[in-house]
Amino acid sequence: QVRLVESGGGSVQSGESLRLSCVVSGHMYSSWTMAWFRQTQGAQREGVAAITSDASATYADSVKGRFTVSYDRAENTLYLQMNSLKVEDTAMYYCAAGVGSIGPAFRFLLSEYNSWGQGTQVTVSS
Repeated sequence: QVRLVESGGGSVQSGESLRLSCVVSGHMYSSWTMAWFRQTQGAQREGVAAITSDASATYADSVKGRFTVSYDRAENTLYLQMNSLKVEDTAMYYCAAGVGSIGPAFRFLLSEYNSWGQGTQVTVSS
């Protein structure tokens, strides 16, 4: 079983940066896809960025050029570097892990992931 624990959220001003971390423990899959999702109250959880074990990354249009997803194998940690934050980035951010290298068109489908973290809150003010 894979366990995911996020950290790094906080309150920042518009234009500032944050780096989210998601530590992976347990028996990780030999081939995998990991992703960051976010959710605001009353809204659907939406995909933000995803990366596969062969380093193929996908980004939502709303974060392209501002966010970078990466995975550190030595630390078993997924990162999300968020730059030029906007008020509309305010949300609870969740990391997720799925089995296998998911094709780009499906990486933001919730059903592709079977392990989820508890979330970390990001609040951006103007």
